[in-house]
Amino acid sequence: MRIGLLGTGPWARMAHAPALSGYDGIEFAGVWGRRPDAAEELARLHGTRAYDDVEALFADVDAVAVALPPAVQAGLAARAARAGCHLLLDKPLAPTVAQGRAVVEAAEAAEVASVVFFTTRFQPGPEAWIAEQAHRGGWFTGRAQWLGAVFTVADNPFAASPWRREKGALWDVGPHALSVLLPVLGDVRRVTAAAYGPGDTVHLVLGHASGASSSLTLSLTAPPAAAGATVELRGEAGVTLLPAVSEGAVPALTRAVDALLTAARSGTPHPCDAAFALRVTEILATAETLLDGGTR
Repeated sequence: MRIGLLGTGPWARMAHAPALSGYDGIEFAGVWGRRPDAAEELARLHGTRAYDDVEALFADVDAVAVALPPAVQAGLAARAARAGCHLLLDKPLAPTVAQGRAVVEAAEAAEVASVVFFTTRFQPGPEAWIAEQAHRGGWFTGRAQWLGAVFTVADNPFAASPWRREKGALWDVGPHALSVLLPVLGDVRRVTAAAYGPGDTVHLVLGHASGASSSLTLSLTAPPAAAGATVELRGEAGVTLLPAVSEGAVPALTRAVDALLTAARSGTPHPCDAAFALRVTEILATAETLLDGGTR
């Protein structure tokens, strides 16, 4: 499979380009970016080609990996799908439900595979834990704390990201927490949201289809010493915690590429496909409406 990369920012440089260039089973076929000079630099670093015309890249590849802001990703992903490209996307899928739905509809119409890189879902220990707890069932409640220090660590490469500044932790780390809770506790039926605490800190309380409830605390403004992710489940089997992971993003992204190859060859959707990411987007949009003073 020939895969092209859309994006040249910190995430593309730190994760996508190393994962694609280091993967023996694919051809890293090119890079397109909104800044041609950055695309040239990244392509040269990884021994591939820079594209000035994104449509030309679509025509030359079988799939695209996207490392762009959500609004830019959504539009280009739909165009790539219509061009027949399989999709390796990042979270959140899109900043609005309508944009996310357009990606899903384009992928379905073109019959292309999609995988969205919810990092935790591509780490073996956490993914095995999620599958085990989903099979076990009987959960009474869940609690997720996903606390980042993006806005409190000096020179963090993501701190200047305009979409993170606008959307905050709800849209940046909220998808990670939901990607763990939904497979275990079921779809969300009720949402309550409140913004208490420093900076972009928000709290959600969710009612799930299984009858369980969950609470989420999300922030990109945590003190560095307090940063980290914890998910706790309590139920008939007792108490269990999401396993900690020390590996970086590149091995997990490599597994996401594996998943895309499998989905493309088999025609069987991956659990973290664009349709799942759209459901996550719908939940985030509901919470955002509540935080903005609306009702849902």
